[in-house]
Amino acid sequence: MPLHTSFTAGSNTQVYVWKITESHDELWERTRNLKDVCITRLEGMKSEQHRRGFLSVRMLLQEAGYTDMDMFYAEDGKPHLKDGKNISITHSHNFSAIIISNENVGIDMEMQRDKITKIARKYCETEFSYLEPKNEATYIRSLTVIWGVKEAIFKMVSLPGISFKDHIDVAAFSMDNNSGEATLNFNDSCTNYNFHFKEIEGFTLVYSFEKDTTL
Repeated sequence: MPLHTSFTAGSNTQVYVWKITESHDELWERTRNLKDVCITRLEGMKSEQHRRGFLSVRMLLQEAGYTDMDMFYAEDGKPHLKDGKNISITHSHNFSAIIISNENVGIDMEMQRDKITKIARKYCETEFSYLEPKNEATYIRSLTVIWGVKEAIFKMVSLPGISFKDHIDVAAFSMDNNSGEATLNFNDSCTNYNFHFKEIEGFTLVYSFEKDTTL
């Protein structure tokens, strides 16, 4: 199918979401201007799901007015756009998404699954003070948001040694407000972030910004 949704997320920031219903061949036929290194990378992917996710991200770039030629990866592993704008990328199962902004941004998308409760203690610590395990449905949804926030912030910073559990704290938030705050304490520095989330067909989309401390 074409673009699932796109929306503005603050000034000079746009989010694009693709629902992957096409086959690998259908996406390949519609993708323009792939770099040789990306073709090699695509050919080396054993999973068709990963190949479809890779190509759907290139479709999202096209929706935003770019091609694969306009994106490059820096030494820290983060993607960048040649026009100087920031970009972050995610894909999960049959969804992919990108966020493009003048600010440093991060994005993540995760399927809401029961098994996240089994690994919660691997990436949560302070968050257990407000989580409610007895309400299983809300617990799963909240844990998915928390994982997405930490993943999005990690993509923004892209530094080795960061622990989701020990270094990134997500403050108490309401599932009804679709936003919240988080803090990264790492290498003797503290950085605050705002995050927003959206639930789409059993998936959770999270995107984050560094908090403006000048206000």
